[in-house]
Amino acid sequence: MNIIVKQYQDRDLAPMIDIWNEVVTEGIAFPQEDLLNKQTGKAFFAEQTYCAVAADADTDTVLGLYILHPNNIGRCGHIGNASFAVSGKSRGLHIGEKLVSDCIEQGKEHGFGILQFNAVVAANIHARHLYERLGFICLGQIPKGFRLKNGKYEDICLYYRTL
Repeated sequence: MNIIVKQYQDRDLAPMIDIWNEVVTEGIAFPQEDLLNKQTGKAFFAEQTYCAVAADADTDTVLGLYILHPNNIGRCGHIGNASFAVSGKSRGLHIGEKLVSDCIEQGKEHGFGILQFNAVVAANIHARHLYERLGFICLGQIPKGFRLKNGKYEDICLYYRTL
């Protein structure tokens, strides 16, 4: 499989929405609870600073995606934030690493000086190891900062990386 990361196009929206909704439905990583539909998904992805998909270059099948946007405004507007989603059937193929690496480059290109991830669920060990391997630093944990789908609470970790 030849996996490439590229800026999304309108034709990618349906699989992007499906992958995003898969992660939201799992209820263990994203804070969102509402699913995207065709209209809300199109608007959501369009309002981001940058969105990319990881796709199989041979079939153009979308396997994952990320969104990049400011973490804050004004004097803190140089700090970017991102979210990553990989299709359940595509996990384990190092797609997340390709997405995060591309996001780091796009963050620089879009004028961000720092990437900050506000709510990495502590139990998401694979994401945490990836971020740390790519130079992100964990600043600490917020006890019970994330409500899981089952109603229990999990700690969240705050990560950052200079670009």
